[in-house]
Amino acid sequence: MIPFTRTKIIATVGPASDTKEMLTALVKAGVNVFRLNFSHSNHEKHTAIIKTIHEINHELGTNVGVLADLQGPKIRIGDVENNEIELEKGDIVSLTVQPQVSTRHLLYVSYEDLAKDVGAGDRILIDDGKVELKVLSSNNEDEVKAEVIYGGVITANKGVNLPDTSISSPSLTPKDLRDLDFILTQNVNWIALSFVRTAHDIVKLKGVIEYKKHPARVVAKIEKPEAYTNLDEIVRVSDAIMVARGDLGVELPLERIPVIQKDIVNRCIKAGRPVIIATQMMESMTINPTPTRAEITDVATAMFDGADALMLSGETARGKYPVKVIETLKKVITDVETQDIIYHGKLMPKKDSASYLSDMVCYTASQMAKAVEATSIIAMTSSGYTAFMLSSFRPKCNIYVF
Repeated sequence: MIPFTRTKIIATVGPASDTKEMLTALVKAGVNVFRLNFSHSNHEKHTAIIKTIHEINHELGTNVGVLADLQGPKIRIGDVENNEIELEKGDIVSLTVQPQVSTRHLLYVSYEDLAKDVGAGDRILIDDGKVELKVLSSNNEDEVKAEVIYGGVITANKGVNLPDTSISSPSLTPKDLRDLDFILTQNVNWIALSFVRTAHDIVKLKGVIEYKKHPARVVAKIEKPEAYTNLDEIVRVSDAIMVARGDLGVELPLERIPVIQKDIVNRCIKAGRPVIIATQMMESMTINPTPTRAEITDVATAMFDGADALMLSGETARGKYPVKVIETLKKVITDVETQDIIYHGKLMPKKDSASYLSDMVCYTASQMAKAVEATSIIAMTSSGYTAFMLSSFRPKCNIYVF
């Protein structure tokens, strides 16, 4: 029998984990949701993986979910000359939106409005900020001149971030819309939207899902400064929130990420929204059989903050030890969940809330369960709200909702 934990594990499927044998092993090790990254692979491959996941559920009697993660307006460098190029501090380079192989003097960037959106002094970060450029000028059409502030080696298809620039591209790109048409023909539980900036981005996605009469819920990925600024409105219209620390840590100063993570989790708990912590949870286990002490502490800290789920990316998608990383994460979660500190937080119903009476019923049930040391709370719901709100009060007992 697969051990039950309240904190869920989301694992990204990739070349290291896309066979039925490996997916089955991961489910047995403790995976609760499989993430399909639509930045990679193709619809045919995704169809096969979704089918396999549901076959495993039928065979094992499990309810492992599927999360389809849309790419969003991700900006990348294209192919590069001789597989890699090196930029040196002080170099002056041009960036073009015209597709071509990048050289150390001319870089192709896959964002057609680059020259229109950036301004002099804006930073352009490549490969998670390892290489930094400063914009000198733009022709406002298709080319930008920039100076290399921090140099380094660049390989093909590395990500590009524009932390000082207001991006004009919509969160749902043409590729996303094509992927979404496919996703809405599949048996998936969650759809994640990347690079969300405003609540309207989520409303637009939900509109498409509702039009297709698909039951999937929406996860808003918080990875842009604008998203954090508009967090309350985004939380209000989303079904769950993901703290995507990778791009968020590039777009914002790294030293702010721990406080921002804690703040996002707190606001999600108050709103009754599940919150996922993602990126580099167990990154060293991509190549090593054991995690670092810092990674173990990071996982525990996310749980102490109140995270509902933890997500692994490269660790299971392309890592050398996908099953072992799940087993290790499960052990940490199991141990932390024995600690009373993570239960019965300080959340209280607000009298000015439209759902005050419902919230008070959930809060009272949680407190009564604590007082009598109940093993379970049973509730009825039509919308699912009662389930989410009961969970937000973090009772130590099990919750059964019908």
